[in-house]
Amino acid sequence: MRNPARLLTRIFAVVVVVVLSAQHALAQSILRDAETEALFQDMGKPLVDAAGLGKGNVDIVLINDSSINAFVAGGQAIYIHSGLINAASNVDEVQGVIAHELGHITGGHIIRFDEGAKAASNITILSLLLGVAAAAAGAPDAAMGVLAAGQQAAMGKFLAFTRAQESSADAAGAQFLSKAGISGRGSIDFFKKLQNQEFRYGYSQSDEASFGRTHPLTGDRIANLRDIYEKDPAWDNKPDPGLQERFLRVRAKLYGYLADPARTLATYPPTDNSIPAHYARAYAYHKDALVTKALAETAALLSVEPKNPYFLELQGQILLESGKPTQAIPALRDANRLTGNNPLIATIFGHALIATEDPANYPEAITVLRAAVARDRQNRFAWYQLGVAYAAQGDTPRAQLASAEQQVLDQRYPEALQNAQAALVELPEHSADWLRAQDITMQARAALEDKKKKGKSKRNG
Repeated sequence: MRNPARLLTRIFAVVVVVVLSAQHALAQSILRDAETEALFQDMGKPLVDAAGLGKGNVDIVLINDSSINAFVAGGQAIYIHSGLINAASNVDEVQGVIAHELGHITGGHIIRFDEGAKAASNITILSLLLGVAAAAAGAPDAAMGVLAAGQQAAMGKFLAFTRAQESSADAAGAQFLSKAGISGRGSIDFFKKLQNQEFRYGYSQSDEASFGRTHPLTGDRIANLRDIYEKDPAWDNKPDPGLQERFLRVRAKLYGYLADPARTLATYPPTDNSIPAHYARAYAYHKDALVTKALAETAALLSVEPKNPYFLELQGQILLESGKPTQAIPALRDANRLTGNNPLIATIFGHALIATEDPANYPEAITVLRAAVARDRQNRFAWYQLGVAYAAQGDTPRAQLASAEQQVLDQRYPEALQNAQAALVELPEHSADWLRAQDITMQARAALEDKKKKGKSKRNG
């Protein structure tokens, strides 16, 4: 029979692990788009500067999740759900969320997560000891009562800790918005949307209900922040019109990409001739394989802004995915040039060059894709396409190296080790590619050894 104290301790530990694992799982559904990432960086820059974190030190990542949420999960990265972008009306609403999440980063809240868990665990362990003592004394009912009370107290302690962190992040976010000259109106408006959603789904706003919450009551947060924001000199500042226009475009293209086409066309009907509407409909028609209609929408976009790289990218993407890679190349080449070889656009351009199956295009594809992975080594698809291009040219060692790069990112260490070792045999000794293959070999071996040790530890535990 299992030790009850050990079992209950593990149950509490699982609660903590589930919270972190949920965030990790979300990170597996990352949505990447060059225009969206550029917007996020420009939206966040004044706030990151205000937080004292420096240029390029914070990543803002989009997650494919329809819920209205954002979080930080270690490091200096903010994860924003697609549902939050869809729910926001203005760019300053999202900036309010970014400011709050920066408050978590500057407060070291993820690092300090163990403090709350440790305090709760101490209560749990004490209740377990008292419960075991009561059981040993012949009072099993009292033992169960002590254990239940201890678990409730532990969870209460942990939730109180997270609520304090949220309040701290609210206060820090307000400071960052003020320093950046951004009004807190957007933050208040967004909290009101959250509050309306809570009312809709029957979440109580009573003080008694706050005990089981990870966040303070939304009504209290609105009242506290309004008092701060209304006194701030930035209160009457309007959202940046350029960022607002870009936000509406990105929100529309995201909606068109994720939503059912019929729903997109209902939200952005053909009578709407705005740029966001053309954007959304282009994706809707493309998803329904209505190529002519989709290209008509991109033509409408380009008639307004013929040198917009993201409009060109979309036109090229539709042509490529409709089996017309040769026709896609001019638009994608222009988009790549206009963005200074943005890694995501360079990747789709390289893909189009390879998809023509014209050997004359392979050298350019390799050049483009090597530039892409040099700036974004986490780009799995670029590594895959680079491997395809090398293989098509008969450069097997570099094709194997590109495959190994992709496999390391996917944590497929046995395959990565095999490909890196094979590449080492054929690559010129001490060349940059040879050294990289050597690095991957050592990384894969270390990962496999670590996995082996953990397996032994579990079996002996």
